[in-house]
Amino acid sequence: MQCEVMFAGFGGQGILLSGKILAEAAMEAGFEVGWVPSYGPEMRGGTAYCTVVISDRPIGSPIIRNPMHLVAMNRPSLEKFTPFVKPGGIIFINSSLIPVGSGRNDIVELKVPATEIAKNLGSERVANIVALAAFVERSNIIDFELLKKTVKTEFADKEKFIPLNMAALKEGKKAAKRNS
Repeated sequence: MQCEVMFAGFGGQGILLSGKILAEAAMEAGFEVGWVPSYGPEMRGGTAYCTVVISDRPIGSPIIRNPMHLVAMNRPSLEKFTPFVKPGGIIFINSSLIPVGSGRNDIVELKVPATEIAKNLGSERVANIVALAAFVERSNIIDFELLKKTVKTEFADKEKFIPLNMAALKEGKKAAKRNS
């Protein structure tokens, strides 16, 4: 089993953090993992992205051209990367910022208003965690409880953010169930 996930959005939306959390959770589950972040001018508001490769055997290359899944947090990312997603994959769409669909009928489309949910929780900054939770719930790529544990570990040095991120996980999971 090998699975590839691309996270994409504007720089500052927590794209790299989402990928890092998924990668760490997968490592904790005993999988081989590759995480390749994109640095550069993207970090200043352009399209930022990262890829995560999860496998039960050694990974030949962490560089992927055609991911199985895409988590798109903004419209430019959806438009740029949708054509490369493998048939049968999941395309997560942050419907708060993306008013259109993927235009594909050979994938599973998961539309969740991640930014709106995050605002309702009190901080737009957790939209990435809402999206990650919804994607993990729909894909079953890793155990959800392990995702929660990994998020707590990630924010262990900033304990005041743990309750907000736990709420974001809970709401993302609920949103994925509503949209299944």
